[in-house]
Amino acid sequence: MQDFMRPDPDALLAQLRSDEARAQRGKLRIYFGASAGVGKTWAMLSAAQRERAAGRDVLIGVVETHGRSETAALLAGLEALPLRELDYRGRTLAEFDLDAALTRKPAVLLVDELAHTNAPGSRHAKRWQDVQELLAAGIEVWSALNVKHLESLNGTVGAITGVRVHETVPDTVLDEADEVVLVDVTPDELTARLAAGKVYMPQQAERAAQNFFRKGNLIALREIALRRTAEHVEDDVRGWRVEQSGAGGHGRDLQAWNTSGAILACVGPHEGAAQTVRTAARLAGQLNVRWHAAYVETPRLQRLGAAERDRILAVLKLAEELGAVTAVLTGVDVAVELAAQAQRLNCATLVVGRAEPAGGWQRWWPSAALTRELARHAPGLDIVEVARAESSRRLAHARPGRRTDDSVDDTDRPRSRWPGYAFTAAISVGITLVVMPLSNVLELTNIVMLFLLGVVGAALWFGRGPAAVAALLNVAAFDYFFVSPRLSFAVSDVQYVLTFAVMLTVGLLVGQLTAGLRFAAGVSASRERRAQSLFELTRELSAALESMQVVELGTAAVEGHFGGRALVLVTDANDRLVMPAQSPDGFDGSVADWSFRQGQPAGLATATLAAQPWHYVPLRAPMRVRGVLALSPAQPRWLLIPEQAQQLETLARQIAIALERVHYVEVAQQAVVEMESERLRNALLGAISHDVRTPLTALIALAESLQTLPPGEHAEAARAIVSQARQLHALVSNLLDMARLESGIAGGAVNLRRDWQSVEEVLGSAIRAAEAALAGVHVQTVLPADLPLVEFDAVLIERVLVNLLENAAKYGAPPIAVTAQVTDAALVLTVRDHGPGLPAVVKGHEQTLFDKFTRGQAESATPGVGLGLAICKAVVNAHGGDVTASNAGDGGAEFVVTLPRRAPPVSMEAQL
Repeated sequence: MQDFMRPDPDALLAQLRSDEARAQRGKLRIYFGASAGVGKTWAMLSAAQRERAAGRDVLIGVVETHGRSETAALLAGLEALPLRELDYRGRTLAEFDLDAALTRKPAVLLVDELAHTNAPGSRHAKRWQDVQELLAAGIEVWSALNVKHLESLNGTVGAITGVRVHETVPDTVLDEADEVVLVDVTPDELTARLAAGKVYMPQQAERAAQNFFRKGNLIALREIALRRTAEHVEDDVRGWRVEQSGAGGHGRDLQAWNTSGAILACVGPHEGAAQTVRTAARLAGQLNVRWHAAYVETPRLQRLGAAERDRILAVLKLAEELGAVTAVLTGVDVAVELAAQAQRLNCATLVVGRAEPAGGWQRWWPSAALTRELARHAPGLDIVEVARAESSRRLAHARPGRRTDDSVDDTDRPRSRWPGYAFTAAISVGITLVVMPLSNVLELTNIVMLFLLGVVGAALWFGRGPAAVAALLNVAAFDYFFVSPRLSFAVSDVQYVLTFAVMLTVGLLVGQLTAGLRFAAGVSASRERRAQSLFELTRELSAALESMQVVELGTAAVEGHFGGRALVLVTDANDRLVMPAQSPDGFDGSVADWSFRQGQPAGLATATLAAQPWHYVPLRAPMRVRGVLALSPAQPRWLLIPEQAQQLETLARQIAIALERVHYVEVAQQAVVEMESERLRNALLGAISHDVRTPLTALIALAESLQTLPPGEHAEAARAIVSQARQLHALVSNLLDMARLESGIAGGAVNLRRDWQSVEEVLGSAIRAAEAALAGVHVQTVLPADLPLVEFDAVLIERVLVNLLENAAKYGAPPIAVTAQVTDAALVLTVRDHGPGLPAVVKGHEQTLFDKFTRGQAESATPGVGLGLAICKAVVNAHGGDVTASNAGDGGAEFVVTLPRRAPPVSMEAQL
């Protein structure tokens, strides 16, 4: 029997979503070469001419010919997009017009120089980011790229050529390209083209030949380009095999392509950390594995200056751009934290930078290398040591929101440690002065304890260094002032030497442990604050029922965590972002709208419009983007810290989920209302179809019989017609009354014409109006002789009594009794019959009888649509009263109407 393997439904769903996203996204073709002059632009324009001849809509966004006549000749016949002019420092720069290309939306768009840096003021800092937006809009893009511009190869290319390349492209751009066309020539041919002036102008060609275009450089770059292209082809083959592995049957054998073993790059505070990250990215690409980057902040590294901390953040941001998942760890031992992180992430390889050779006195200080410590704590992991690359580009250390002048905020200045040492010395002097008068009273052991207490206090307040100084000073003070001979460092008893050693050791140990606990407590407090803010926001959002509540809670939570100013922007019914009525300083609604439409962060601390003072995050919910979170933080550099950036993303995610939940709650409520309306409509149509058709049929039959009946019987037929017409009139009156009452209730209140009325008169009018329905049944009335006037709408209360009398006549048995009584606060009217009472099915929930289209007997020959009692309840509730139904003690049904009352005016009481 053939073994059949059922496909994984989650994998199929993910594949369908991936195919759908790929179908909507434009394709990217990159013409890839080893260096300038190999013919990438020429090959791209040649292919564009062929596509144009085939009838495709080809548009040139930007093409750099570099003065080459052969390349310029290929521009003939191709439509070109006008460049956008930007003013920068008194000069006019021509740049690619992204918005015009999105509006034009051609089938194929040529965007040369993929690694180009855009002029300040452009939407994106790099041209490859423009290309990403074009691809998201469904436009097919062709571009050109040299191997030296790949970010992971920046240090390698710099070491080979000695030239520092500043314009780079993340490797993921090349990896995600749909097509990579290798344009290759031999080094000798490229050198000949350079000499012939086909690469640069003659004055530039000679200088290039002596520097970058040396034959050894060209050979090495060609090898790297060929290998990089082969890796892309290998990725294509692997992707095809993975797709085939889910095809069932013969494709199951292809699953042997799966690989494992992630990479963890260890980011340090030294200058070569960027090269470590680039090497890890290249290894991960070659091995086709995921990779991570981590930086361990120890108490010593916590005291680094702002420039060093900004360099670390820049390296972490570079790792994110290259596809890594970054993290900032905290701990005392770097090796222990890195080994634990590698185990948590299931990483098989650690990539670390090569340490600088120790200089000066440090070469004589024994210290274990990081690689040895890692090997000791994680013996099962492979450790790769990366050499330093002096020719790689330096990362920009400018912090977001930093001013252009040389002034620096107080929070960015490294805190001086000298006050801590000064206070430590003061503590030692203070303890000495306090203890000296008590030296004849206290034992030396107790004095030692006091000095150790001072060491603990110094460690708790000022850290490790001051604690160590406190231990030395306290040992010296104890020896000089309290050990015989006093006021001398000489020791009469050799045993005191052991006391000094133990005291110094214990002081240093206690100080170090206390400082470590202080550092760990600070880290735990920071993590607790982040977790607490998330917990509080989640708890409060769970109770939010309106979008404005979510907006207020989300704004308060973000401002409480990051400080500064925050805005939560939501969409309207037309899926447009609603801007604030008064925009705060620096807020740009166009950037917020772009972030909403593209679903990507923008502004401060991003690669899109980084000069903006606000940071914009799309509120991405599981189904769609629900709005934008705009933040102007108190400390802009916090957005570069991975934990803080993840905290902001988590807060935005929670707000987006809450907005989506509220939206679907409103949708569900609307659906319930529509279902209820549909149910009432069906009930109304069902009732009318029966109760209206019956009297109409009878009227038609009686009218036709008048033509054949003898004249003496015409009167009987006329009476029957009148009876059926009254039934139809009563039915229509009930429907109209219910519609009017429902309309009044929906509008806020029923329009009542209150006046002081006589209950006897209203009851008498109701009995006369119900004569036809009563059909001669006698109505007993029990009214007190001193029944006062009551304020109500006489017409509506009369309608209530008529409906109750008709209900008693239909479903009850004579006699029908009506009683009235008053209390200080209410008028109580009771209508009862002596029939079988209320149906057994409503026992315990008698109030359902007052629902619309509800009848005591669902299947009955008695006409009616079930609106009489509903009208009674609506009228009584409009008066502020209540109506109830129950079975009387001696048989029959009893309906009690309670109306609120107040004492009549004095003049009216005098008339009575």
